[in-house]
Amino acid sequence: MSTAVARRSSLPGFGLTMGLTLTWLSVIILIPLAGLFLKTSELSLDQFWGILTSRRTLNALRISFGLAFAAACVNLVMGTIIVWALVRYRFPGRRLFDAIVDIPFALPTAVAGVALTQLFAQKGWLGAPLAELGIKVAFTPIGIFIAMVFIGIPFVVRTVQPVLIDLDPEIEEAAASLGAGRIQTFAKVILPTILPAVLTGFALAFARGLGEYGSVIFIAGNLPMISEIAPLLIIIKLEQFDYAGATAIATVVLVAGFIMLFVINWLQRWNKRRGT
Repeated sequence: MSTAVARRSSLPGFGLTMGLTLTWLSVIILIPLAGLFLKTSELSLDQFWGILTSRRTLNALRISFGLAFAAACVNLVMGTIIVWALVRYRFPGRRLFDAIVDIPFALPTAVAGVALTQLFAQKGWLGAPLAELGIKVAFTPIGIFIAMVFIGIPFVVRTVQPVLIDLDPEIEEAAASLGAGRIQTFAKVILPTILPAVLTGFALAFARGLGEYGSVIFIAGNLPMISEIAPLLIIIKLEQFDYAGATAIATVVLVAGFIMLFVINWLQRWNKRRGT
């Protein structure tokens, strides 16, 4: 312990940089979050519970949590398949497809929302044939789901990809030489290795979908009790100067974010322990 303290204190500027770091994090993150909890604490337990259990709030939370979870599940499966194709196979345009995965990262959320709305509108390229089949996407919960899938897929791909790259194909060949079939090789060799990264990507995609606003409101339709998400309801309450209601809903979403952050950090530590 003394050696670690001496080594740390011998770094030049440690006290200054640590002080600036803590100050900056407090101003940017901790103080605003503390203000949110303090504002919520002004509510009595009955008032807080009454806001959260109102029909409109429960429906918005159900849509946000439910669709974010469903989108993360889809991204977990499809993201893993995409990673497998990009890492294990060589085909024309592979680098282009690899770059396309990052488009949701770089694209402004409002632009993504407008693009998805135009694409899945009843007269859009994909919306028109779906409408002929009786499937309406834009301005429905289905549109919210598609938007969450769109913005969440890079988190799974970019989390799993480096782990699969580091997995030596010779391990799979060794398993095959010992008589393991393809399913056994995947279940006993590949999956245990990439599972922590897959779960981390799932958690990141879920957290992003839960808090997503810009790309969702354009395609959602924002109809109360039908396609209204929790972040939008928070904005509406702020515009109505219902700060107590806004902070109560925001606190629930924030606590869910903290839980997801804890899960992600735990999964990352688990992954490091498995790698040592």
